[in-house]
Amino acid sequence: MFRGARILVAPLDWGLGHAARCVPLVHALLEHGATPVIGADKGPLALLGAEFPQLEQVRIAGMEVRYGRGRSMAWMLARQFPAMLRQVRAERRWLEQHRQALKLDAVISDQRSGLHSAALPSVLITHQLFPFTPVAQGMARGINRWHIAPFNRCWVPDHAEAPGLAGKLSHGDAVPGNVRYIGPLSRFESATTPCTGKTWRVVAVISGPEPQRSALEQLVLHQLQAIEGPHLLVSGRPGLKEDQVGPVNVVGHMATPDLHAALSCAELIVGRTGYSTLMDLAAMGRGALLVPTPGQPEQEYLGRLHAAGGRHIVQDQRQLHIAEVLRDPPPRHTPCKNLGARSLALHDLAELITTRRTSN
Repeated sequence: MFRGARILVAPLDWGLGHAARCVPLVHALLEHGATPVIGADKGPLALLGAEFPQLEQVRIAGMEVRYGRGRSMAWMLARQFPAMLRQVRAERRWLEQHRQALKLDAVISDQRSGLHSAALPSVLITHQLFPFTPVAQGMARGINRWHIAPFNRCWVPDHAEAPGLAGKLSHGDAVPGNVRYIGPLSRFESATTPCTGKTWRVVAVISGPEPQRSALEQLVLHQLQAIEGPHLLVSGRPGLKEDQVGPVNVVGHMATPDLHAALSCAELIVGRTGYSTLMDLAAMGRGALLVPTPGQPEQEYLGRLHAAGGRHIVQDQRQLHIAEVLRDPPPRHTPCKNLGARSLALHDLAELITTRRTSN
């Protein structure tokens, strides 16, 4: 389909979720004859580099966003907003400076709003067509539409039918004309790992910006030490040395097959209400104990949405009680399989690339 087209795949570096959901896309691009080029920074670059060591990698400097220690992010994010705009401009400059040297035919940007070019078919991946913000939500949504507009396509990793997995974040009135719903993205969607290795009672997967990532890690670690194990804590820090803390095995990162096996066989899964986590759980047909990041409107909304759906148990971070949920964990359900919309989106991108090559 792609005839060797060189396609930059560049996820945002706020946690590992954006990189993780790029894994199935990179596999699909390879299967259809493309030559993906990985563009990322820090943890996401390490994750994708480990998944695809054979692919060319380039570092695109990211921005370290920090959340507040309290429940309100409004002031913290307001202070960082000018830096976010500078980051968008820096991404635009980077792409214009490097696209010819990298011989790029297209770019797929996961939530990096600056990575688009009039000279290349450009795709933005986002599930936040209608973002929730603590203040000035109308203005924030207007800015979001302004960032989506320059891209040839905006791929939404959700079902086209509402509420999907993202609810009002990805469904609403006045959806931009360049939007295409491509179905959920999970690196576990094609895995069929049986429970043949070591099994764990609780597997906790921690990720996201500081300081809330560390806050949840310490809280989970403290509670798991009081529960008969064995347990596994994946801290979301690639390169961290493996450690054993009482009944808890602490690792920084796991390869996709190993993590899938651990999650599939666990009595209970603990994680954030991050959207990539929700897609992974849907692909595995697993319920989980989910903890929204305090003060993050998106995760708090997704927590309410999925708690009402009944597949997951959602607890406030201040009221986390792992032992209680372990006594009656969420049930398993039918895994989510929906690849048709993604295939259509890939064919559409291939046509955009062919049209651009012909015009040039």
